[in-house]
Amino acid sequence: MSPPATDESFAGLALVLLAGGQSARFGGAKLVAPLGGKQLALHAAERLAALPFAARYAVVGPDVPNLAALGYTCVPLTPPGAPQARSLALGVAAAQAAGARAVLVALADMPLVPAAHIHALVSRFDGDRIATEADGVIMPPALFGAAHFAALTALDGDRGGAVRLKGAPTVSLDPQLALDVDRPEDLARAEALL
Repeated sequence: MSPPATDESFAGLALVLLAGGQSARFGGAKLVAPLGGKQLALHAAERLAALPFAARYAVVGPDVPNLAALGYTCVPLTPPGAPQARSLALGVAAAQAAGARAVLVALADMPLVPAAHIHALVSRFDGDRIATEADGVIMPPALFGAAHFAALTALDGDRGGAVRLKGAPTVSLDPQLALDVDRPEDLARAEALL
């Protein structure tokens, strides 16, 4: 793994935490479900809040813990229940308006991604884009430079930024740590891995 990124490496980088999903496969209110003694979304949100991003945005739906208390600027997902691409577009637009040179996109339902992985992404970021790879799948967390902002804010549907990551360099992550909690059984797996 790459050496940890320095605080200077984070200069101009905005964090966009996507926390506005409907949780349909989970049965609703996924991000406030208990995991290891705290709400699911707080695992990713707290770990990321401890890193020296220039700005932090969370695109939020109705069932989300208070992320503003952790220093996030909360951007309501409008309309409520809109697909992931809309969440991404809103978060990137907020970061772009604030003058970010790049955005790191992370998911609030990925509670096990270690800070060391974020440091590795940032330290290897060349200004264009870089993504996470787990078991051959390219996924967030991912960094996008400003050259991608226009395309990201124009996306629609439920694929998010995946189409913009084709051919991007990657940093590998243990598939267990890349667990994305979509269903109750995923939450049980996350609990066992904590």
